[in-house]
Amino acid sequence: MTLIPLIGLAILGWLTGAGINLLSDQLPTDRQIGRPACAECHIPMNMLQFIFLEACEHCGEVRSSRSLIAQWLITLAFITVSFWKPERILTIEALLLVAYFGLVLIIDIEHRLILHPVSLAGAIIGLLIGVRLHGAGLTLIGGFAGFAMMLLLYFLGELFGRIMARRRGEPIEEVALGFGDVNLSGVLGLMLGWPGITAGLLGAILAGGVVSAFILARMMLRKEYQAFTALPYAPFLILAGAVLLFRP
Repeated sequence: MTLIPLIGLAILGWLTGAGINLLSDQLPTDRQIGRPACAECHIPMNMLQFIFLEACEHCGEVRSSRSLIAQWLITLAFITVSFWKPERILTIEALLLVAYFGLVLIIDIEHRLILHPVSLAGAIIGLLIGVRLHGAGLTLIGGFAGFAMMLLLYFLGELFGRIMARRRGEPIEEVALGFGDVNLSGVLGLMLGWPGITAGLLGAILAGGVVSAFILARMMLRKEYQAFTALPYAPFLILAGAVLLFRP
């Protein structure tokens, strides 16, 4: 790739990262998008100041490390896509997936939420990619299967939580799965189609089990063990989906 398109992709990645930061700041709390504002004094910021990660000119509050990391990582990911092109998906599809997965990851890690508007946007992207890759039939079956299988796990988790809460005599605040994870599984089902979603969910479960075992072992070694410590599950779903979609 020549220098000019590469610079263009870097600029697009930087602007996309800024947009993801804005959505991650506002959607979980306001459920709407407005002008960027300082996280400390809440005074609106100039859009260029927000894009270039400048400190607030009113109170001097510097931007969060997440804002910096997200914007640079999205830019790097956009540039990487231009060199390493997956065989299955088009470049524009890869860029959309990077942006969508990045937004879901940030919001889920910070707020333990997968918002319905974000899931709806993912479903549209999933339909566009899935129909091209698998055809309409297998795409819709994959979406339904992903939603249904995770819905079953969601209800089983709810049942387990109620049983353990009754046995312990106190409510359990943390839940293993949220309904946003069910929606995300449906979105991934559209992208992976049928039977690809089965491999995606199996990979997510295995990845989640490995990370959970590592965290449990570390907590026990530090004598900080807490029962029913829940982890955000979206990162494992996205990891499995990305491996299958971006594989060479």
